[in-house]
Amino acid sequence: MPLILGTNSIKDTGYNVANSCRFNRADSPNLTKTPSSSGNLRKWTWSCWVKRGSISNGSQTMFNAGSSANNQIRFDSDDTINFYQWNSGYTARLSTNQKFRDVSAWYHIVAHWDTDNSTAGDRMKLFVNGTEVTSFATDTNPSQNLDSYFGASGTALYVGDKGDGAEEMDGYLAEVVFIDGQNLAPDQFGEFDSDSPTIWKPIDVSGLTFGTNGFYLDFEDSSNLGNDANGGTDFTENNITAIDQSTDTCTNNFATINPLFRNRFANQETLSEGNLKMTTGPTDGDKALLLATQGVTKGKWYWEVKVATNKAQIGVAYNSIARFTDFFGSNNPSDGFGVYGSNGNVYYDGTDTSYGSSWTTDDIIMVALDMDNHLCWLGKNGTWFDSATQSEIENSTATNDITTQMSTQQNLNSGDFVSPLFADMTGTGDMGLSVNFGSPPYAISSGNSDGNGYGNFEYAVPSSYYSLCTKNLAEYG
Repeated sequence: MPLILGTNSIKDTGYNVANSCRFNRADSPNLTKTPSSSGNLRKWTWSCWVKRGSISNGSQTMFNAGSSANNQIRFDSDDTINFYQWNSGYTARLSTNQKFRDVSAWYHIVAHWDTDNSTAGDRMKLFVNGTEVTSFATDTNPSQNLDSYFGASGTALYVGDKGDGAEEMDGYLAEVVFIDGQNLAPDQFGEFDSDSPTIWKPIDVSGLTFGTNGFYLDFEDSSNLGNDANGGTDFTENNITAIDQSTDTCTNNFATINPLFRNRFANQETLSEGNLKMTTGPTDGDKALLLATQGVTKGKWYWEVKVATNKAQIGVAYNSIARFTDFFGSNNPSDGFGVYGSNGNVYYDGTDTSYGSSWTTDDIIMVALDMDNHLCWLGKNGTWFDSATQSEIENSTATNDITTQMSTQQNLNSGDFVSPLFADMTGTGDMGLSVNFGSPPYAISSGNSDGNGYGNFEYAVPSSYYSLCTKNLAEYG
């Protein structure tokens, strides 16, 4: 299987995908439209880039025809891909043996339907990252000349759920394409990189012939995320708003919170909004400690966190939860450290050290991490803690950074990867936070980008600091 763009590649790919659409499962989101006439029901191609949110969390639909899931392409609850047709039973089905559990990656999926084909095994095909899938737990071929429901007159099409408010998608979709009347090879939607031939990347699809009921969703119009860029009838957005437009795409992959990188002593969190929102419940057992999907060993980095309560703890940690042998704060700072929202103090190695001030609902916490000089600063609502100034941060002046308060910088200069850390270890009361690595899950009132033009932040990004995304990692990380 070729490497997945964004996880294993941080190089510039040439062609850039500007936007994706974030599907937050809890909102029951979908895009839908109903063709008024039938297209070619025996031959079509579907293509999509997808970055998963939750995994092993029930079936999640990418594309569906009919409110009873007559045709569907989805992730099953065991994280396999299931491509099928149903009519009082399966009349065709491909269910992969391979499982797709990487929440930090963008996958490219292509599906073929070709029941005109006299060869039974060629009537349905699946491709992932440019390579045909050939290993299936279930391989049921459709009968020759069997009509599909995709593109049928009067049969609703759904992107993001199966049409009855169930099996909703959780994550991001980009470059969603339906080609009516043709089976197009994956190389019509992507290509292997000439310098790194194991890496699959997208290409411009706007010049393709889409056919009678074909469409192209590029998600570039935030006021109309259902816009068919091919010029056909637009999809209707249900429980999808402009906030769900994202710049996290298959050509510039932004960090998110990693549900697979959890602390074994504390795993009661709920993640939503494309793994950018984290909540825990009110009881003593509802604790959490999670890291981001991207870590760094050098460079200067900036992110923001909008908090719902003062229970949240925000900081950095080495990219190994296994280092934590006890709850956050009781460990040596060489494991990581953070600031407590209840009082703004830094807690590490059983020591509570004065640093900042407490925060409350809707406060925005700024984080500036300087891995070149092993320094870190936090601030709130545009003001840096401990009287640090923007100039100090930009010039790497250590006077008012966190590591100076702890009288040690060992926690940032070991050479290991360091990742953003988010925790709730206080034990009582609800906790909530939303992370903005540059593609926020909440409205921004001002709008500031980093020096490369990436990201959308509430407060000014210090000069020479950058958002955590693969294009910036390629240059500075």
